[in-house]
Amino acid sequence: MSHFLKLIIFVSVSVMVGCVKPVTSGIGINQMTESDNYRMHLKFDNPKLTKKLQITNVISRMNNDLLQLNIELSSNYKRSQNLQYHFEWFDDQGFAVEAGKSSWKPLDLHGFAVISLAALAPSVKASKFKVYVREVSTKAQRF
Repeated sequence: MSHFLKLIIFVSVSVMVGCVKPVTSGIGINQMTESDNYRMHLKFDNPKLTKKLQITNVISRMNNDLLQLNIELSSNYKRSQNLQYHFEWFDDQGFAVEAGKSSWKPLDLHGFAVISLAALAPSVKASKFKVYVREVSTKAQRF
């Protein structure tokens, strides 16, 4: 095979792989009280992730008038998971506080591990939250 043909094939494959859109759906959780069943408040956009993750504890407190959170995330899966998470914050009326400023943070969750996700509200106006977790695709996807 000529070098030119190899180059054409390499560039074509690179362009196809570069245009792949990863699955970005995940799970989310609304703020709840300690007596609530955490599973009831989870929103699942990715059915495969439903079986692999569980939020087992949520605690919150006020720290210098800012809402501080600690969310316990448990893996129900035997292999490591390459994930991302981020928080969204809301005021008492349900309006977003500093919308779009929370970036996705990487999270490597090993098989059957438990990890704590900690967060501090960006403003004293934030009194409610949502946390989202999603898988990061590590392979090229087919269409």
